[in-house]
Amino acid sequence: MIYLELLWSFIQIGLFSIGGGYAAMPLIQHQVVELHPWLTMTQFADIMTIAEMTPGPIAINSATFVGIQVAGIPGALVATAGCVLPSCIIVITLAYVYYRFRGLKMVQGVLGGLRPAVVAMIASAGVSLILLSFYGQQTLPEDLGALNYISVFIFALGLFVLRRWKVNPIWVMAGAGAAGLVLYGIF
Repeated sequence: MIYLELLWSFIQIGLFSIGGGYAAMPLIQHQVVELHPWLTMTQFADIMTIAEMTPGPIAINSATFVGIQVAGIPGALVATAGCVLPSCIIVITLAYVYYRFRGLKMVQGVLGGLRPAVVAMIASAGVSLILLSFYGQQTLPEDLGALNYISVFIFALGLFVLRRWKVNPIWVMAGAGAAGLVLYGIF
């Protein structure tokens, strides 16, 4: 039963996550944290972090890691297949339609209309992760004084370094991780 739930959840995610992996994050969060309480928000954030750091598409990596967490290796295979299947079917269908009707203004209008939705979904995922880091939850708390100043400092410093010196983001992430280890007293 868990395999069918995983398959159906990730088919929905693969079907409705137009715009790539970052646009899929709110959908994955809704399915695995809210709808099916398979993961806590902290576990979800950890999986998103690992999925982003590993090579490959973030949505597929996330599906694989969630599947492993929920139902082991078979769960990973089912979740990954569910995430990929809609995309394969949609891409084949759209390629046929696009090559057949690419000169129509309506097709260009549909593509232009999808862009703002993709930007909004990516922004939603980013805001959720920032709020989780700064406040320990994905929504603004009533007490704004509960801000995690260490997280804000590391974020601001990383953003400053990226903007000022145009450093490779991998080095900034590694530096932020090292700063977190030191500032949170793990080392």
